[in-house]
This record gives sequence, C-alpha cells and structure tokens, in this order.
Amino acid sequence: MLAAIRKFQHNKVSKYKTLHIWMIIPMVFMQLGILKDYWGDFSDNAWSVHVHYWTGTTWYLYLILQPYFATHGQMARHRTNGIIGMFIAGAVCLTALSMMNRDIVAAKMSAEMPEQFGPFQPWFFFGVAAVEIVMMIAFGFAVIKSIIHRKQIENHSWWLISTVFIIMMPALGRGLQFALMSINPTTGIMPPLYLTQLLIIAMLLLGAWKYKKLTHPATYLALGINLFILLLEPIGRSESVQAFLKAMVKG
Repeated sequence: MLAAIRKFQHNKVSKYKTLHIWMIIPMVFMQLGILKDYWGDFSDNAWSVHVHYWTGTTWYLYLILQPYFATHGQMARHRTNGIIGMFIAGAVCLTALSMMNRDIVAAKMSAEMPEQFGPFQPWFFFGVAAVEIVMMIAFGFAVIKSIIHRKQIENHSWWLISTVFIIMMPALGRGLQFALMSINPTTGIMPPLYLTQLLIIAMLLLGAWKYKKLTHPATYLALGINLFILLLEPIGRSESVQAFLKAMVKG
C-alpha cells in the first residue's frame, strides 16, 4: 500500500518535471514587455517603480526555481523558499497597489497638458488603475489558495502558476503599445492591449491544456481577469469609477 502511494506521488511530481522550463516563457515575455518602459528611463523612475519591478521579477524567478526544487529532489529547499516566496508575493501585491498614485497623477497631468501625453487621455490612466485593483485582488486570492492547498500538489502548483497570467498585462501591454505605436503612430492605445490580452489568454490556455487544468478554478480566475481587462476603456471613461479613484487614491 505504501509503495502504491509513493508511486502515485512520484507520478504527480514527474508530471511537472519540465515545468520550470515552460515557466521561462512568460518570464521572457514579461521582461521584453517592460524592457523599454523600465530600463529606457531607469534613472528617472520613482523608488516605488524600482521596488515593484524587482519584487515582480523575483516572483517570476521563484515560479521557475520552485518547480525545479520540487521535482529534482530538493523538497526541503522548496519548502524554505516557499515561505520566503509568500513574503515576495505580499510585496508584489502591496507595491502594485501603492503605485496607483502614479496613475492618478498621470490622469491629472494628461488633462492639464494633453500635448505631452498624445493619445493617452485621463480615462486611460483611470482604467489602468481600476483594472489593476482587480488584478491584485485576484493575485492575492490565488496565492492564498495555493497556501490553503499546499499539501495538494496539483492544486498548489496550478494556483501559483495562474498568478503569472493574472499580473502579466501591465508589463507586456506597455511593451506592445510602444512597439506597435512606434511602427504606426495611428495604431491607437487600445489595439495593442487587446492583442496583449489575446497573447496572455493563449499562453494560459496552452499551459492549462498541457497540464490538464482547463477546468481548474485558477484557470477560470486568470481567464476572467484577462477578459475583464478588455473593458479597460469603458471602465476608465466611467465618471463613477473616476470619482471613486480620485477619492480613494490621492494624486
């Protein structure tokens, strides 16, 4: 009986033997997306931007290293780093929310100096702030679910993997906006974001299909968040949303 249990557990772990390699793909997409926006004006970025970038990058690195430790006989290291990882996850969430002040300031400045912001009107920044609140709540929920299911390999791992697709939009979206609008200035600010969401959803569903998690609650959550982001423009244009954000987040 004991041998059968061990064999079952071994088969589950083996299923994720190459997961760390697959997790490099979203990491690369995220880094390429943020490359120009972060490194292009590195010295001009606020301290909060630096902290958020490096906590986010560290989180992505953890989601590469942790599956490797778990599937290559280093469970003690996996557990220790898992505790540290929860600290990193909290930092990602809180630093993202703390940066919303920048969105509100940008909305105010774009209204006062529209010539400096081009197609980026106030509604865009309000929309970004609004969807980021929902994104980070979903991110925190997925991390908490991974803790609750820490003894269930399948659930624990997929809740954590889903966080990659929940928070990828800002970095990848900025990168595609810069690239496509540099090629064709008349592209507009939303088409690149729609393309961003399609790419993220494609990667999510491909990963879910590979690991047989298409019907997992974490997949539904990540899919729902990325579909919700498609509503960024109408959300950002809502006067009620703008009033709420102005009251809650002082610019």
